[in-house]
Amino acid sequence: MVGALLAVLILVCSSVSCGPTGGYTGLPSLGGIYYYQYGGAYSGFSGADGDRARQLDQRFQLLKVPIARAAMAVGGGLLVFSCTLILVGVLQLPWRFPAWLLLECILDIMVAIGIVPALYYFFHFLLEVYNSSVCKEREQLYQSKGYQGFRCSLHGAEIAAGLSGCVAVLAYLLGAGLAVWGYRTVHKLKQKPEQLYEL
Repeated sequence: MVGALLAVLILVCSSVSCGPTGGYTGLPSLGGIYYYQYGGAYSGFSGADGDRARQLDQRFQLLKVPIARAAMAVGGGLLVFSCTLILVGVLQLPWRFPAWLLLECILDIMVAIGIVPALYYFFHFLLEVYNSSVCKEREQLYQSKGYQGFRCSLHGAEIAAGLSGCVAVLAYLLGAGLAVWGYRTVHKLKQKPEQLYEL
């Protein structure tokens, strides 16, 4: 259950990186109430600056999309894996086939080990994007107009996705230990079924 919740967190936090970056949207070009209601009249961007901001936003977004999609794929895979384990437990498969618990232990360890390099590459590629010339130019352009929310650094959702991945490693290792303990418990109960009825 914990693995499924962590997978959902990874999926949601990763999708934030894949979403729109914000920045200059060109609302003043719509005219009318949008021009004043949404701050277009005071945006500080006009003409060439507005076009440059839009281009930089698009290029920056294109740099982040592959990493965000890969992280979403990992989160989705972990969610399917965790839901499968929950379904197997609900169907009481470990009681009928105790060897399943040993397989679950091996799978949990493999998943935990697999998450570690995935986390490394997630942060490695994100830091490459934030250190790119596109991000630096975008940051300088927005800072020149007084906007401070476009720094070239990891944002909260990306950090949360990474922390969720770290906790998932620990959760899957704990799950592997619990699977071994469950195998021993089921094996003992199956060897002495009369004790089960006495309880």
